[in-house]
Amino acid sequence: MRDVLIAATLTAACCTAPASATTALREVLFVGNNWDGTADVIGSTGDFAKIARINVIPDKAQRLTEIYLNPIKLIYFLGIRQGPGEGHDQFVDDMYSTPDGTAVVVSRPSFADVVAIDLATGAIRWRFPVSGYRADHMAVSPDGTKVAVSASTSNTVHVLDIRTGRQLGSFRAGDKPHENVFTAGGSLLWNMSIGEVDNAFDDPSQDWLKGDRHITVADAATYRVVKTIDMRGRLDAFGRRDLSDAVRPAVFTPDESSLYFQVSFFNGVVQYDVAADRITRVKTLPKNPATSEDRTTWVNDSRHHGLSMKPTGDKLCVAGTMDDYATVLDVATLQEGPLVPAAKPYWATVSGDGRACVISESGADQVTAIDFATGRKLLSVPVGDHPQRVRLGHVPNGWTGPSSG
Repeated sequence: MRDVLIAATLTAACCTAPASATTALREVLFVGNNWDGTADVIGSTGDFAKIARINVIPDKAQRLTEIYLNPIKLIYFLGIRQGPGEGHDQFVDDMYSTPDGTAVVVSRPSFADVVAIDLATGAIRWRFPVSGYRADHMAVSPDGTKVAVSASTSNTVHVLDIRTGRQLGSFRAGDKPHENVFTAGGSLLWNMSIGEVDNAFDDPSQDWLKGDRHITVADAATYRVVKTIDMRGRLDAFGRRDLSDAVRPAVFTPDESSLYFQVSFFNGVVQYDVAADRITRVKTLPKNPATSEDRTTWVNDSRHHGLSMKPTGDKLCVAGTMDDYATVLDVATLQEGPLVPAAKPYWATVSGDGRACVISESGADQVTAIDFATGRKLLSVPVGDHPQRVRLGHVPNGWTGPSSG
C-alpha cells in the first residue's frame, strides 16, 4: 500500500486503513476541526469537494457534566483551553477510519479520550479514556487493525484494537508524547516526545526546563521499549547546539532509511540517517519578517509544524506555521520552491493520487492543495473552525453523512 511506504507517519499520507474486500469504499480526506468538534470529509483528489460533516462530540453534554463534577479534571480541562487550545476547547486532534470504512476513530484532547464514530448513524461505537487528562496524536498500523494514541499528561502511549477500542498494550515515553509512527511493516512503533510546551521557559538558556524529550521505539507486538533516541547528542555532534531536541512532525523516506523532522522553535527541517544514527543535513527555511521573534508567542513552541512526502520520495512539503506559508522542498538538494502564502498552516498530508500536498490553514478555516511538481497552489476548500490534522481514509461508496448525530 502506497501510504504505508511513506512510513505511516504524522503526515496523514500514511496509515490509512485498508479497504474492505467485501465492501466498496471511497477514499477521502478527513479534516479535524479542533475548535468546533467536527470533522469535514472531502474528496481525496481533484477538486477536493466537501462530502459531509461529522459531529465528533455527540456526547458533549455528558462529558462536560463529568468534568465539572471532578475538580482535577476541570483544572486540566481549563488548562487545555488556556494553553494549547489558545482560549478554545480542543475537541478533535487526530482521526483514522476503520478497515471497513464504517467508522472514524477520533482522539479528543479536552475529553481525554478516543472514540469511534459510526459513519452511518453518527453515534459513538466505543470510547477509551486515556490515562491522564489529554489525548493527542495517533497512528494506525499498516494493516489497519491497531491505533496508537499519545496520552500527553501521563507520558504513555496506548495501543488499541481499532474495531473494539480494547487496549492491546501500552508503553512509557518521554515528557508529553506527541507523534506516533509505525515502521518495519508495522512491527515497530516510534513515539516522539516534545516536552513541556505549555510553560514560558522558551529562551534557549532555559531549555533544560522543558523536560525529557526523546524518541521511544517500541516493539509493536510486545509493547516493550527496544530503543530510545535523544537527538540532543546527535544535533550537538552536527554542530547545532542551538536547536531544540523536541522532535515534532516527522516523515520517513519510502525505504525508511531517513527520517525528516521539525523541532521546536525552528524554521526548518532536520534529516536523520536511521542506520548510521546521525544527523546528516539541516535545512533552514526563510523567516517571515512579519513574524514576531518572541518565542513565547509561538503556538506550543512550534515555529514550523507539518510535513508530508511525495510517494516517490523526491519532494517534501513543509508547513511554516508561524511564518504563514507552505513550501515544497526538493529532497536531493533541500532547495525550497515558491513560498505559498497560508494562514497558520498546521499540518501537511498527501492527496490520494500522490500529486498534491494538502495543508490545513488553521487561521483561515480552509485546506489548500499545493502541486508537488511545481510547488504552486492549486485550490483551497473551506472547512470548519481551526482545522488541524488531515488524514486519508475511507467511507462506503455513496456515503453522504450520518443519518443523525
